[in-house]
Amino acid sequence: MGLKKNDKVMVIAGKEKGKVGKVLKVLPEKNRAVVEKVNYIKRHSRPGGKVSKGGIIEKEAPLQVSNLMLICAKCTDPVRVGHKRLEDGSAVRVCKKCGEVLENK
Repeated sequence: MGLKKNDKVMVIAGKEKGKVGKVLKVLPEKNRAVVEKVNYIKRHSRPGGKVSKGGIIEKEAPLQVSNLMLICAKCTDPVRVGHKRLEDGSAVRVCKKCGEVLENK
């Protein structure tokens, strides 16, 4: 999986196609990611305990990772992610279009 938390991604398929957002959470065991302000769902919850109120709660639902593409900071386009080993032995993610090293910011 080529995505990490705080990456900027674009949705490339489905009802949310074309939307851009930041990755809030990655669920690698399910191949899904939660993206900020994308794929909103409504949950009806009952009041329970002393603190929680009942009502309709809107929140982001996870999207399939195959429907997301990382946005390169240099190209400003959705790109595929490659992996490259550096001289010191560490692995980094690289943009397949321009070869730029992708970092979390």
